[in-house]
Amino acid sequence: MAKEGLEMTEETEHMIEKNVAKEPDSAVCAADSKEMRAVLLTGFGGLNKLKVTKKLMPEPQEGEVKIRVKACGLNFLDLMVRQGNIDNPPKTPLVPGFECSGIVEAMGENTKGFEIGDRVMAFMNYNAWAEVVCTPLDWVYKIPDEMTFPEAAAFCMNFVAAYMMLFEVSNLREGMSVLVHSAGGGVGQAVAQLCSTVPNVTVFGTASPFKHEAIRHSVTYLFDRNVDYVAEVRKISPEGVDIVLDCLCGENTGKGLGLLKPLGTYILYGSSNMVTGETKSFFSLAKSWWQVEKVNPIKLYEENKVMAGFSLLNLLFKQGGCSQVKTTVQKLLSLYSEKKIKPIVDSLWALEEVKEAMQRIHDRGNIGKLILDVEKSPTPLMASDSTETSEAGEEEEEHEGDNDNKERMPFIQ
Repeated sequence: MAKEGLEMTEETEHMIEKNVAKEPDSAVCAADSKEMRAVLLTGFGGLNKLKVTKKLMPEPQEGEVKIRVKACGLNFLDLMVRQGNIDNPPKTPLVPGFECSGIVEAMGENTKGFEIGDRVMAFMNYNAWAEVVCTPLDWVYKIPDEMTFPEAAAFCMNFVAAYMMLFEVSNLREGMSVLVHSAGGGVGQAVAQLCSTVPNVTVFGTASPFKHEAIRHSVTYLFDRNVDYVAEVRKISPEGVDIVLDCLCGENTGKGLGLLKPLGTYILYGSSNMVTGETKSFFSLAKSWWQVEKVNPIKLYEENKVMAGFSLLNLLFKQGGCSQVKTTVQKLLSLYSEKKIKPIVDSLWALEEVKEAMQRIHDRGNIGKLILDVEKSPTPLMASDSTETSEAGEEEEEHEGDNDNKERMPFIQ
C-alpha cells in the first residue's frame, strides 16, 4: 500500500544538495522523475479542501503491484469522505479514491500472476487519485483487451456491488422483481444490466425526471424519485416486489419494506442522502439520521421479510472478502466478454477538474460513472485554481461553517 506523507531522508537531501551544486539540470530531472501528480484532500469540508499537488512516487512493497494510472473512478462515497461524513474518517491530508485502472509498471517481491505492461484495474484503500499507485496483489485484476481504461475504472465498484447484492445476498432468480433507487447512477445502471441477464426479471427504478429519457430503456418501469412511487408500483404489481435496493440511508425504509413480498429482501447499501450540502454540517447530519425510519424486528419475523446491509469496501478491506470479490470479478468479466454487460461512463475529467466532477455527482447530474482521466488536459476555466467567481462573473455564496470556500459553478464541456 502506498504510504502517505513520504519524506526524503537526510542522506537523500544531502545528496541532492551536493549534486545541485555540480549538475543542477540532472539533479532536477532526477527529482522530477520520482514525483507524481495527485489529488490531495487537505481537510474535511467543501470543494476548496481539494487540490492537485506533487507527491513522491510510491514504490511497491512485498506483495504489491505498482500501477501507472490511466483512469480513476469517482463515487458518491468520495463526497462523503471529503466532508468527513463516514464512520471513523481517516486523518488528513490524504489522497482520495478507491478504484483505478492502468498499466503494471513494477512489482514487489512475492508477486505472481502479473507482468510489467499488463493492463489492470484495481481497488485501493484510498490513494487512487494519482498518477502512480501501489496496491496489494489481491486487489488487482487484468482487464480484457477490448475494455478501455475509463470503462475499467467504472467497472469494479459498481458491478461487483450490484452483482453481490443481487446474486449473493438476494439470490435473484427468473421471474423476480427488483426496485432500485438512483437508477441513473453507476450502481443503478449496473443493477439494470445484470437483471437483464436473468429471464423475465422486472426492474422498477426511481430517478430524477431529467434522467428519464436517457435511462428509460434500461429498466422496465421508471418513476420520479420525488413522487409516490409505492402507489405506482402497486398499480403494476399489487403483491409488491422481491428485492429493494436502497442507497438512501434508510430514508424510505418503511416504504421499501412495505413493498416487499413475503421472503423478499431489502438491502441498504449506501447513504447518498447524507451529502446534503457542500460542507459537513452537524445539523444536516442530524436531520438525515432523524429521518431514518426504525425497523421492528418482530414485524420482519411476522411478515417473513429479510433486511440486509452491504458494504463492498468493508468486505474487501476489513472482512477478508478478497477471494469472494475476485470470484465475482471473474464472473463479471465473463459476462462482459459475452457482451451482456458494459460499464457506462458519464464523462471524463482531468485531475485538475476534480472539484467540478464532484459538483456534478453531488447534483446527481450523472448517468453512469464519472471518471478522472489522468492524461486529460483541463479546460482553461478549470485549470485556474485562483478563479473565485461563477461563469456569470458573480461571487458565489459562502457556505456556513466554511467561510473561505468560494467555488466556481460547474462547467461541463
